[in-house]
Amino acid sequence: MNIYLVGGAVRDRLLGRPVFERDYVVVGATPEQMVALGYKPVGSDFPVFLHPETHEEYALARTERKSGKGYGGFIFHTSPSLTLEEDLIRRDLTINAMAEAEDGSIIDPYQGQADLESRILRHVSDAFVEDPLRVLRVARFAARYFPLGFRIADETMQLMRTLVDSGELEALTPERVWKETERALGEDHAEVYFEVLRECGALRVLIPELDALFGVPQRPQHHPEIDTGVHTMMALQRSCEYGYSVQVRFATLLHDLGKALTPNDEWPRHVNHEERGLAPVRDVCLRLKVPSHYRELAEIVCREHLMCHRVLDLRPGTVWRLLQRIDVLRRPERVELFIQSCLCDARGRLGLEQRDYPQADYLRAAMAAVRQVRAGDLPDNLKGLSIGEALVAARINAITQLQQQRPGAMTHADDDADESMARASA
Repeated sequence: MNIYLVGGAVRDRLLGRPVFERDYVVVGATPEQMVALGYKPVGSDFPVFLHPETHEEYALARTERKSGKGYGGFIFHTSPSLTLEEDLIRRDLTINAMAEAEDGSIIDPYQGQADLESRILRHVSDAFVEDPLRVLRVARFAARYFPLGFRIADETMQLMRTLVDSGELEALTPERVWKETERALGEDHAEVYFEVLRECGALRVLIPELDALFGVPQRPQHHPEIDTGVHTMMALQRSCEYGYSVQVRFATLLHDLGKALTPNDEWPRHVNHEERGLAPVRDVCLRLKVPSHYRELAEIVCREHLMCHRVLDLRPGTVWRLLQRIDVLRRPERVELFIQSCLCDARGRLGLEQRDYPQADYLRAAMAAVRQVRAGDLPDNLKGLSIGEALVAARINAITQLQQQRPGAMTHADDDADESMARASA
C-alpha cells in the first residue's frame, strides 16, 4: 500500500502558490483495508475515504470507462493491482496529473512539470473529450493562472470545441455549471473564464444571453470600446480588480443583457435596455439555478444602473424612490453592492477605467441621510397614515438638504419625468 499526494496540491506547491486542500491516492489497497485502518468511507460512485485525524480525502486508485452522457456517465473500477500511472492518466490536464511520494519525490509520467514551466494548459489524453465538465474546468484554470502567463494548448482548445460540437454540454446539470461558474467568478481574472468559453463555443450553449452581446455596437461617445460584449468583460474585470464580492461580479456580468434585444435598426442606441434585460437575467438565473440573493441583485442592477449614473441630476423624490426600490431601510448592504456594480459599469469602458464617479459617494450619503430619519423625530400629534407620509417627506427633505450642500446645486420644483429622462438617455 502506497499513498501519494496528487492534483492541485502538487501543482500549486511547484508553482509556489499556497496549498489549501490536499487529496491523496492510495495504490495497492482494498476498501476493507482502509476501513480497518480507521478511514471513514464517503464515496458513493467510487471508494473515497476520510483520514481518521486530518479528515483529508484518500481515494483508491481507479480507472473509468464512459457509459453514458454527461459528467456522471462513467463506470469506475478499483483494484489493488492498478498503478499510479493508470490513475493519473484519467485526469484532465498534465499539470493536474502529477503525484508526490511520501519521500517528497515527484512522479510525473505525463510531463506536467514541463507544461508548468512552459505555462501551458494541456490535456493528458484523448479521454479528455469524454467529460464535458472539463471544458468549464479548463476555462476556470485559464482564469486562475492568467496572471502567471498560462495559455491553453491549441490541441486542447480543439478538443474543447469537439466536446461542444458533440452536444455533451447539454448533459451537464445546472448545479455543476453554476458551481464552476461561481468559482470562476471568484478568480482575479474572471473575465478570462467567459472569454475561453466563448472561444470554444461553450458560451452560446451555456449562457447564450451573454454570448449574444458580442458584436452589438454602442454609442462611441459613451462606450469608446463600441462592442457590448467587450464592455461587459471590461466591467467584470473592474469588479475583480476592486476585490468586490462574487455577488457583485455576477450582477455586473448580466447588467446589459437587454442590449442584445435592441432591434438592429435602433443601433447604436439602446433605449429601454434595462427593462428588456430583466427577462434574460431571470432566464439565466432560472436555468442555472442561481441562488436568490444573486438573482435579486442582478435584477436591481439591470433595471436601475442608468438611474445611478444620473443620480446627481435627479430630484430628491426620485432619489428616494430609487433607494426605496433597492430596499434601503431593510437592506442597506444591498445599496452598497448596487453602487459597486454601477461603478464597474461606468469604468468598464476603453480609456475611462479611472474616471471619477461621484455618484457613488453621493448615493451613499443619501442612503445615510434617509436612514437617520426616525419616527421618533416626528411631531407627537401624528397618527396612522400621516406618520408614514411625514416620514417620506422627512426623508426626501434630508436628500434635499444633501443636494443643497453640493457645489452648484439646483433646486427642483417637482419630481416629474426624472426616471423617463434617465432611461431615455441610454
